[in-house]
Amino acid sequence: MQASAGSTDVVLEVRHAVEAQDPTLYAHLTGTMNGMIQVPLYLINDPRSPGYDVDRMPDGTPTAFGTSLRNIEAAEAALEDGLAPGQIKRGLGILRGIRGVPGARRVLHRLLFYHNAIIFEGYGFGYQSGRRLMEEIDRGFSPGGDLDLKLDRSNPFRAPEAGISPRG
Repeated sequence: MQASAGSTDVVLEVRHAVEAQDPTLYAHLTGTMNGMIQVPLYLINDPRSPGYDVDRMPDGTPTAFGTSLRNIEAAEAALEDGLAPGQIKRGLGILRGIRGVPGARRVLHRLLFYHNAIIFEGYGFGYQSGRRLMEEIDRGFSPGGDLDLKLDRSNPFRAPEAGISPRG
């Protein structure tokens, strides 16, 4: 756990084994001025599943989960294994239980990927910001939309079937 005195930030990493490269649970939490909990990032990984270095370049440089740099080879391998963008391992699927939890709507999430927004909408979460952008992306992936037209097989991430589901 990482926390500084006087700070509202805390980072918690839990590994299933001391030598494990990737955490089973990674949670970055912070408090807001109006008493809400903000979750800039958290991961819940299945430690038994294969891992992909989408979070780091071959030389070890962090990619910010593919938002600042992309390890294309690792991202392609993860995609072929059915993982969503930014996933380093399969998840455990335990967040489904958060639906209907009292106070859950007072938790703010920063979502790195479009598919995360769709998943959290299904859990009953709303938007503090970003709803218009998500709606624009949704329209773009609709048949004939500007993003749908880019699904032209020019690379593994642009397969036409990628527009069928948010995980694509």
